[in-house]
Amino acid sequence: MKIKELEARIQEPDFWKNKEAAINITKELSELQQEISEFESIKTEEDLKRTESRVFLSGKYDKGNAILFLMAGAGGQDSQDWATMLLRMYQRYCDRKGFKSRILEQSFGEPGGPEGRIGTKSAVLEIKGQYAYGFLKKESGVHRLVRISPFSAQKLRHTSFALAEVLPEIEEANEKEIQLRPEDLRIDVYHASGPGGQYVNKRETAVRITHLPTGIVVASQAERLQGDNKETAKKMLLAKLYRLQLETREKELLKLRGGKVSASFGNQIRSYVLHPYKMVKDLRTEVETSDPEGVLNGNLDELIEAEIKIQ
Repeated sequence: MKIKELEARIQEPDFWKNKEAAINITKELSELQQEISEFESIKTEEDLKRTESRVFLSGKYDKGNAILFLMAGAGGQDSQDWATMLLRMYQRYCDRKGFKSRILEQSFGEPGGPEGRIGTKSAVLEIKGQYAYGFLKKESGVHRLVRISPFSAQKLRHTSFALAEVLPEIEEANEKEIQLRPEDLRIDVYHASGPGGQYVNKRETAVRITHLPTGIVVASQAERLQGDNKETAKKMLLAKLYRLQLETREKELLKLRGGKVSASFGNQIRSYVLHPYKMVKDLRTEVETSDPEGVLNGNLDELIEAEIKIQ
C-alpha cells in the first residue's frame, strides 16, 4: 500500500538529506491520509457526491492552491461593478468550501451611480486549500451579466462582461520546469492604492514585475513588506508562464491536426441574467438554475461539479 511505503521512507535515517524530496513525500503522504479519512467518513448522499467529484481531479496541479485573475471587460462602470460582484462570489464560494482566500492586488474604477459605487478594473485572488485549483480551473473564461444598470438614470437593461483566469500556484519544487531568469525581469516598486486611488501605505511596498520576453505584467500589494510582495508577485508570474506554456503546446497540436487556433479565454462560458427573468446558465454543461442570487452568494457547487466532469 502506498501509504505504508511512504511511512517507511519517512522513518529512514537519511530521509531529510534531500530536503526537497522529503517535503514532497510528506506532502503526498498527508494528502493520501486525508483522502482515506474522507472516504471512511462518507455517511450521506451529499458526502458521497463531494468525494466522487475528486475522482475527476487527477491533473498535475489539481490538488494544490489556485490564483484567480479577474478583469472587467469593455463597458465602463457596469463591467467594473460586475467584476466586483464576481470577486465577491468567488470569495463566498471559498468560504463555503473551507478554502482560505485573500486579495493580492486590486485596481479600482471611479465612483459612479446614485450610490457612488466603486467597481474593479482587475483583481487577483489567492485561494489556498486542497483541490482549490482542481475545483476552480474550469471557471476560466468570459462571464456575462444581464441586468438593469445601477448606473443608468433611465433604468436601462445592460449586458456586462468580465474575464476570469484560474491558474495553479506553482510550488517552489516545480519552478525549475519554467525558465525564470533574473535578467528577463523588470521589477518596479510603488505605493499600494485603494478605492478612489488613495494611497493605503506611505512606503513603497507594492511590487510590479514585468517579464520582458513575453510582456506579462503581475503585481502584488497584499503584503506589508516589499520582499514578501516580490515573492508573491513571482508566484503569480510563474502561474502565468505555466499557462503560456500550455497554450503554446495546444496551438502547436492544433496546427499539426489542421485545426483552428482560438483564444483559450475568449469564449463565453456562463450567463447570469437578473432581468427580465432570473437565470444562470453554463453554456458548456447546459446546467442552469433560476436562483442567480444564490449563485452570486457563492453557491456554485452544482455548476462546478458538472464542469469538472467534462474531459
